[in-house]
Amino acid sequence: MTRFVTKAAALTAVLFPLAGVGVAGAQSQAVDEKTGPVSFANVASVRIGGEGQHGGALITETQRSPLLPGQSKLGTDRVTVPKDDGERATFGGHYEIDLGRHSAGQNPYPPGVPSRDHNVVAALQATTVPTAVAETNYALRDNWQGGAGPSDDTVLVLEGAKTAVDCTGPAKLTSASTVTRLWVRQAGGALGIVPMPGGNAGLQLSNLRLGPPGDITNASKETTVSDLKLTRVTAFDQLIRQDGWRAGDFTAVAGWRVEITTHVKDAQGAALQDVRTNIVLGGVSCSIPKGFVAKAGGPAGGTSASQAAVPTQVPAGYLGAAAPATDGDGSRVPLGIGLLFGGVFFAVVALLLGRRRRSGTD
Repeated sequence: MTRFVTKAAALTAVLFPLAGVGVAGAQSQAVDEKTGPVSFANVASVRIGGEGQHGGALITETQRSPLLPGQSKLGTDRVTVPKDDGERATFGGHYEIDLGRHSAGQNPYPPGVPSRDHNVVAALQATTVPTAVAETNYALRDNWQGGAGPSDDTVLVLEGAKTAVDCTGPAKLTSASTVTRLWVRQAGGALGIVPMPGGNAGLQLSNLRLGPPGDITNASKETTVSDLKLTRVTAFDQLIRQDGWRAGDFTAVAGWRVEITTHVKDAQGAALQDVRTNIVLGGVSCSIPKGFVAKAGGPAGGTSASQAAVPTQVPAGYLGAAAPATDGDGSRVPLGIGLLFGGVFFAVVALLLGRRRRSGTD
């Protein structure tokens, strides 16, 4: 028995270096985790409170491109923000952002605008070019209004919204934020189409029937109104992000920024306070270091990279709160890769031991 264990241990010692070489070989082809090309994609994040105000910030799951060619995609179970009581407590309880597929009878969009699955992807192409895209229909609802149906509380809809970035090279950074149609709750109560200015020009709307994101003592829904500004994200600092979301020497960004100033009043119309809410929809970025040159071969740009075996993402969380255990830059450690190599190693050990025992009994 002692002899068998000793031989098994010796076999293990031989095989571990072989497995290590395989891992090292794979890692040597990966991009640098701290400074290499990278992309991020986030479907929606919110910050409550402006300068000098205390409020919460909710950042949903942020997809990060893998270190090897592949992609990380947001799961279809994320259909609203907030999605549970924990997020609702940070968000305030009144607002809801719809961004995925809904069951029949629960569609928050105007007639003729279907709910759909979102497509939120951060990818590293075979050429090591980082890209990201976020596309879906967004609906901002104020459930404080107490409408009879899901769409009765909808205030703003971005139909066919798409944001995308591509960092092919230092001199070839591209970004785009587009929308098919923009719907806004009109003074008469119905959702109507409003043209969105092109370029970096924003859309400003005043006196919308939109309350504060959370409960405020003595606030009246009959007198409280909000001003809303919708613009395209043009700078990295305009994104609502966690520390794991980083820029590089050259960075491209895109997204939709919704800035809301709510003038909270009581039943007599007396001003109580102003509340500021910032929302970023479809925030995406890609970054590359100085001297970056895309590898030859394979299509450059787009999101055609094959699906990564293990999603890589900065977990959902709250600014100012402790984040879940992560690696150095805030992204999840791909545990599945370790399990894969562990399974291969033990399978090889079992196979060789089995052959050795059979040869000894022949």
